[in-house]
Amino acid sequence: MVNGAIGISAAIDLQWRDDDEASLLCELLYAALDDLEPVAIQGLPSEAHSAEEGWRVFFRSAAARDRAAESLRASFGDRLIAILPVDIEDEDWARRSQSGLRSVRVGRLTIAPPWDTSSADAGTHTVVIDPSTGFGTGHHETTRLCLALLQEIDLDGRRVIDVGTGSGVLALAAARLGAADVVGIDEDPDALRNAAENVELNDAARTLSLVQADIAAFIGASADVVTANLTAAVLMRNATALATLVAPYGTLIASGFAPDEIESVVAAFKVAIGESLVRQIEEGDWAAVSITLQRELH
Repeated sequence: MVNGAIGISAAIDLQWRDDDEASLLCELLYAALDDLEPVAIQGLPSEAHSAEEGWRVFFRSAAARDRAAESLRASFGDRLIAILPVDIEDEDWARRSQSGLRSVRVGRLTIAPPWDTSSADAGTHTVVIDPSTGFGTGHHETTRLCLALLQEIDLDGRRVIDVGTGSGVLALAAARLGAADVVGIDEDPDALRNAAENVELNDAARTLSLVQADIAAFIGASADVVTANLTAAVLMRNATALATLVAPYGTLIASGFAPDEIESVVAAFKVAIGESLVRQIEEGDWAAVSITLQRELH
């Protein structure tokens, strides 16, 4: 978050012992964080820990961070070595932490930071993403899964809405793949600033527009394809709102959840959508689904 000219990032440092129960603890922490809406999770910097395992979890504001810390203490206080709120006075923390990133190829797309565009594979569409607080550099499995599913659809001339656009990577990818009208939605102004920078880097302003809005509050024409790389909890809570954004016989692409959450996520959308075709794919500990409507919604 921004305070004057200094970037203030509100975060929590979580530490736990690297023992036989660490894997299960990580799964439980992920599930708990699902409802606490962090904007980013990364490994602890080397100066923040010794031999223990841990994460640095970033939030949109100090108030959101403090509420999350209280919730985590109540649920995990006896299982974590530390739950430490930190304020990081560095508006460029994300760029520094991701300065070693290199381009990533996903099918016909190459996602590249500005310093590695020369290594983009020939014959692919290049999307340039300058890392910032907006989630989505192409290196996370959920982003790659959504990019893969996008390429299974003929986007030529189509309208696409990207909900929770973050860095704008999925919206920009849709534009590169031929979509004629793309809208990126996010309620976080910092994410939208990063997305706007990436739209400019990719010369995509004629095709791609950005809107600051909550999912439930967005009003606009429905789209042939809707993408939503969020979390299981957010997807299920907003299943009806997301379904209304999909045009008749259109497709919803969703990710941000584990394979064992697929059934619950799909069930929530089937309540809102009804008859549909579902395709699911997985990579590592993450999953994504493509849900295509088979009738008009009423």
